[in-house]
Amino acid sequence: MIIVCQKPLKKLKINGIALFPFIFIRKPEDKENNVLINHEKIHLRQQWEMLIIFFYIFYVIEYYYWVFKLKNSDLAYRRISFEREAYDNESNLDYLKNRKFWNFRKYL
Repeated sequence: MIIVCQKPLKKLKINGIALFPFIFIRKPEDKENNVLINHEKIHLRQQWEMLIIFFYIFYVIEYYYWVFKLKNSDLAYRRISFEREAYDNESNLDYLKNRKFWNFRKYL
């Protein structure tokens, strides 16, 4: 895992994004934000499990499925199984130590 602070993220409404093997964050002080970093580390694990490219394909398909169904991009983002797993467990800093393989499936 490599944490990088990126100025272009300042224009977006996101605090961080995981693009294997990097975690890009908006503000340098977020390197100390354990909850944010844990959230993104969960995504890195998901990406690794799905051989990276399949994660991105599935993520986009699932996102557009929910956009079509809900007619709301913010709600669609929150309904993505990968995001649900990450948000539900971001505060549990030991989550990745005990997480089962492909655990995001229970959020489908």
